[in-house]
Amino acid sequence: MSIADTIRTKLTERLTPARLEIADESHRHIGHEGARPGGETHFSVTIVSAAFVGQTRVSRQRLVYQALAEERDPGPRVVADHAHPERG
Repeated sequence: MSIADTIRTKLTERLTPARLEIADESHRHIGHEGARPGGETHFSVTIVSAAFVGQTRVSRQRLVYQALAEERDPGPRVVADHAHPERG
């Protein structure tokens, strides 16, 4: 299973997103710490979930990072740069 697949599985199980987009942006980080030739080291996540309703931006990011704790230490860098509450 790819790292992106693992990220998708964990976020889906934990946060039941209405929308989830995962982009491997490793190519933008060549030469940075942790970058590997094969990629899968830097990801951007856009997620919309009812679990974020009433949460601050920082709290939403923390929920994402908690769900991915195993993958992030010392694994890939995942940035939840777009974590939004689901609007009904």
